[in-house]
Amino acid sequence: MNYRLGVDIGGTFTDFALFDTRSGSMAVHKQLTTPEDPSIAVIAGTRTLLERHAIDVQNLSAVIHGTTLINNAVIERKGALTGMLTTKGFRDVLDIGMERRYDLFDLRLKFPIPLVPRRLRVEVDERVLYDGKVAQALDLDQARQEVTRLVGEHGIEALAVGLVHSYVNSTHEDAIRAMVEKEFPALYVCTSAEVAPFMREFERWTTTTINAFTQPLADRYLGHIETGLHDLGFRGSFLIMSSSGGTVTAATARRFPVRTLDSGPAAGVLMSAYHGRLLGDQNLLSFDMGGTTAKGSLIREQQPLRTYELEVARVHEAKKGSGLPVKIPIIHMIEIGAGGGGIAEVDERGLIRVGPNSAGADPGPACYGRGGVKPTLTDANLVLGYLDPEFFLGGARPLDRAAAETVITEGIARPLDIELARAAWGIHEIINEDVARAFRVHASERGFDYRSCTMVAFGGSGPLHALRIARKLQAPRVVFPSGAGVMSAFGLLVSPLSFELVRSNRKFVSEFDSASFEREFVPLIEEASQFLIDAGIERTDIKLQRRLDMRYFGQGYDIEVVLPDGPADGSAFDVLPDEFARTYEKVFSMSFIEEPLEIVNWKVEVTGPTPQMGDGYQLDQSAPGGEALKGTRTAFDPSAGSMIEWDVYDRYALKPGDRLTGPALVEETESTCVIGAGDSALVDDRYNLIAEIAEGEDA
Repeated sequence: MNYRLGVDIGGTFTDFALFDTRSGSMAVHKQLTTPEDPSIAVIAGTRTLLERHAIDVQNLSAVIHGTTLINNAVIERKGALTGMLTTKGFRDVLDIGMERRYDLFDLRLKFPIPLVPRRLRVEVDERVLYDGKVAQALDLDQARQEVTRLVGEHGIEALAVGLVHSYVNSTHEDAIRAMVEKEFPALYVCTSAEVAPFMREFERWTTTTINAFTQPLADRYLGHIETGLHDLGFRGSFLIMSSSGGTVTAATARRFPVRTLDSGPAAGVLMSAYHGRLLGDQNLLSFDMGGTTAKGSLIREQQPLRTYELEVARVHEAKKGSGLPVKIPIIHMIEIGAGGGGIAEVDERGLIRVGPNSAGADPGPACYGRGGVKPTLTDANLVLGYLDPEFFLGGARPLDRAAAETVITEGIARPLDIELARAAWGIHEIINEDVARAFRVHASERGFDYRSCTMVAFGGSGPLHALRIARKLQAPRVVFPSGAGVMSAFGLLVSPLSFELVRSNRKFVSEFDSASFEREFVPLIEEASQFLIDAGIERTDIKLQRRLDMRYFGQGYDIEVVLPDGPADGSAFDVLPDEFARTYEKVFSMSFIEEPLEIVNWKVEVTGPTPQMGDGYQLDQSAPGGEALKGTRTAFDPSAGSMIEWDVYDRYALKPGDRLTGPALVEETESTCVIGAGDSALVDDRYNLIAEIAEGEDA
């Protein structure tokens, strides 16, 4: 069993990366996503890739899968009919929310509608206090009657259980869960103490309702893939990418589908960090643009920035606070509704707007010839000459340039009374500015200076735009990895099995000694480790990292403090005040040594061995020594303001040490790298294309 397969589902294409652990070779494939059932594309693409390379499926040791299925299900409200059981008096928490306006001046403010409507939320007599003491015992008979009514009268398929302060004492939630599993075996049930044991009811309960809402969908979807793979003869491990950058078993993904939000994009960030380590770059910008969205992430000291807060299904895409909050460990990314399928239109101000609506995979851009009638970014890139209509996906899907010209003329050029090329360039450049602006805001909020950073660009559309965006950000260098068009699938292959637990338990540091401090972590470590042990990882191979969310007493916000690696012998507690002061000063430039310290959240992350890719990989298509220069093509040059001749190179014929100067187009099967006039690029020893931006060029 010498092969591992990464499968990443996007809004337009499903990407496949097949790695040979013996030779280091990588075979890739793109398959149109099947929105009606994404598992169809997964199985079909797997079969096609294995047959193309004459590989016996029994030599496949693992299939690692990343998907945005859960995210899409929440956005599109395509989950299960879900009920909720909560503490008496707290039925309306999901409607009350944070009691915070995300736009002070919008008199018609809208918030996302809760996934569980009020009529499906029921109350039960019980009460646990903030310190875990039981003030009122649970009326289990009442809970049974309410669940019976939800099932009998409303036909709910899933149930979320969210009780007050269950994060510190889950006894009542556990009792309800046991009752439901025994008496309603067909009902999917989730408890907030298991899904998101954080304090603050609104975020905890929205996270739990999302988990319950998507659990039946995740169960069916993963079941379809497992059945399809089994029918192919696959007998290896089937793993799912989580949002935090690790993989989990299918059983864990079924239990916590909310943890797979944005799992595919997270894999791409991991691969950016991998390239950064190989290249010796400490700080990076990770830029991923596919067919539907663009994702940006910051990598500091070779580690992706992480967070425990996410919003999904925003009413206003660009306005924080307009979505459903989720509390899960996640690699921090910004999302821009801009991809190859992004639909362009003239807005009410007479300006070009691109996205967030997308043509997706069906019907797709007009140039796909599948019925698309609106201009998209891919149509614009084809009209600009950046894409070869006869070489899209290596020639597997020829593009219709005439259709692209027609929709851009009718939708953009004619209403604005401008030339076709200028209209196409407007679509292209607006996306560049949208992405650059999002990066600026994201980096500024985190004190990250991107002006000396290398950008790693990937995705089917990313290499078409990366250098222009980097120029706007004054980032000097862009790395186009080999196989950039499917790099998120590559990232799945370097992701270890991992699981993270976070539990709220507010305590003053002064309440502990070193022994009691270490004991606080024991149940968390055991619970988290069991997920990896169940997946076949030896306890001795499990790596542990502990972190705390801490603050000065009286503050309403906290910062994360990473505890030093080493044995749990109390030494971490001894240096805790100094570690907090150093971390606080790094964030705020000062610290207050005499103030009492409070621990808010306790975090444990366990990680198994990291799958190895050696010193890199080489695509099967690569054929160094062939003729790299394919010819020339007319394409738009912004510095000249007109269409000029560009050199066109075969990415697979370029060899280490080759240099080229723009304007140039470097084509590979899954994407095209656009090297602007005056910019230069070098092929390094790992077949990465490293582009340097010309000095003095304006964006």
